[in-house]
Amino acid sequence: MPKKSFQELIQAPGMPVLVDFYADWCGPCKTMAPIIEQVAKNHSGKVKVIKINVDHNQAVAQQYQIQGIPTLILFYQGRILWRQSGVVPAHQLNQIIAQQVANVA
Repeated sequence: MPKKSFQELIQAPGMPVLVDFYADWCGPCKTMAPIIEQVAKNHSGKVKVIKINVDHNQAVAQQYQIQGIPTLILFYQGRILWRQSGVVPAHQLNQIIAQQVANVA
């Protein structure tokens, strides 16, 4: 199966897509990693979670004007529902995602 492009992933019909823009050298990104994993488990089947390394995907990072990392963007069919930079506590992120998913369901 061919690898899907970033645009194909975020525009796919069905479920929202949470994108974690990060870098391996970024301390706050390392703090977010287990939170992102937990959120992916909590919203399994309702939200797709993908991680984009800004060092390896500079064109995508530029396209979405990623200035600081981590930056989280929740997409639904290519449209940005929510965006935030910096560390987001797990309970807050779960709440935001649940609310946004309910709005598009």
